[in-house]
Amino acid sequence: MTQPETSNLQASRLSALSMRVDAIDILRAITMILMIFVNDLWSLTAIPDWLEHVPGGVDGIGLADVVFPAFLFIVGMSLPFAVNARRQKGDTDSALVLHVVLRSIALLVMGVFLVNGESIDEKETGIHRLVWNVLSCCSFILIWNAYPKTAASWIVLVAKGIGVATLIGLAFVYRGEEEKRFATHWWGILGLIGWSYLAAALVTVFAQNRISILLAAWVGFSILSMVSAADLLPEFLSFIPSAIRGGTLVGLTMGGVVVSTIFTYFRQQADYKRMSFVFLLAAVALIGLSVYTRTFWGLSKLAATPAWLFLCSAFSMLAFTAIYWLVDRGGNVQKLRFIKPAGTDTLLCYLIPYFAYAFTTLLDLHLPGVLLTGGIGLLKSVLFALLCVWITGRLNKIGVRLKL
Repeated sequence: MTQPETSNLQASRLSALSMRVDAIDILRAITMILMIFVNDLWSLTAIPDWLEHVPGGVDGIGLADVVFPAFLFIVGMSLPFAVNARRQKGDTDSALVLHVVLRSIALLVMGVFLVNGESIDEKETGIHRLVWNVLSCCSFILIWNAYPKTAASWIVLVAKGIGVATLIGLAFVYRGEEEKRFATHWWGILGLIGWSYLAAALVTVFAQNRISILLAAWVGFSILSMVSAADLLPEFLSFIPSAIRGGTLVGLTMGGVVVSTIFTYFRQQADYKRMSFVFLLAAVALIGLSVYTRTFWGLSKLAATPAWLFLCSAFSMLAFTAIYWLVDRGGNVQKLRFIKPAGTDTLLCYLIPYFAYAFTTLLDLHLPGVLLTGGIGLLKSVLFALLCVWITGRLNKIGVRLKL
C-alpha cells in the first residue's frame, strides 16, 4: 500500500472514530439527571431505602450507588471520540497530553473547592457554606466558560481574572472544622473524576486505538482494584492518588474506553446485532466476576470494591446498548432532546443545584411537608432534576457554556 493510501485509510478511520454518537450524550444526560435526583433525596422522608446510598460497612448497593460509576464509564466512552477528533484537527500527542492535564487540573480544582465547602466553619471563615458554594461555582463559570468569539479579549481576561482571584481569596480565608485550613480532603466527586480521567485519557492517547493495549490497561486496573481490596499494595505506592492507586475508579473509566472502541469497530462493519451480542456476553461475564469477587471483599461503593466495579460496568454497558438501539438505530433522539443539555453541558448542569439550594435556603423558601414525603416527594425530586436541565439549556442559549 502506498503512503497516500495509508494516510487516506488512517484519515477515514479517524473520521469514523470521531463521529458523534447520540446514545452517549443521552446516556450521559440520563446519568446526570439521576445524579441530581439521588443527591436531592436528603430533602425527602418516607422513601424506599433502595434508592439511597448504602451505609459504609454494609454489603450491598442502592440506586444512588450506581450513578457515579455510570458517569465514570461514560467519561471513558467519550474519550476515544474526543482524542481522535482532536487528532483530526492536527493535535500532536504532546498537545493532547497538555489538554488532558489541563482538563484534569480544572476538575481537581472544582472538586477541592466544593469538598471544602462540606466541612467549612462558617463562623471562623465568615462565609455561609451555601455562599461559599455559590462563589466557587460562579468562579468556575467565569474561568471555564466558552466565551463567544465575538467577545472582546479584555472582557474575557477580566472575567477569568475575577474568577481566579475569587478562588484564591476563598482558599486564603477558609477555615474548616477544628480550624483546619484549605485542603484536598478526598478531592470531591469532580476531583475523583479528574484523577480517573487523567489516567484513562493518557492511556487512550498513547494506545492510539489499539484495543489490545486498552484491554490490557482495563485488566491491569481491575487487578489493581483487587490487590487494593486485599490490602496488598506496597507502601511505596502511597504517593499515587488513591483514586488511581485503588484501581476501581480508573477501571470503570477504562471499561468505557474499551466498550467505545469495540463499538466503533462494529459500527464500521455495520454489524450491530453481533455488537449487541458481544456486549451482552461481556455484561454476563462482568456480573459473574462481581458475584465471585463479592465473596472476598463485598459489594460496596464507599469501599470501591471490585464487585462494585464489575457490576456497575455491566449495568452501564447494558444501558448504553439499549439506548443505542432506541436512539441511534431507532431514530428517537428528537423525542429526548429536552434532556440533551444535561448530556452536552453536563458540568454546568451539575453545578445548578448548588445555586438552587442556596437560593431557597438563604431566602427561607420551603415546600409543604406533603411535597417532601413518599411518592410525591420523589416526583418533586424528578421535577427538580428536570428543572436543572431546563435552566442549563436556557443558560447555553445566552452564552453560558462550560468547556474545559
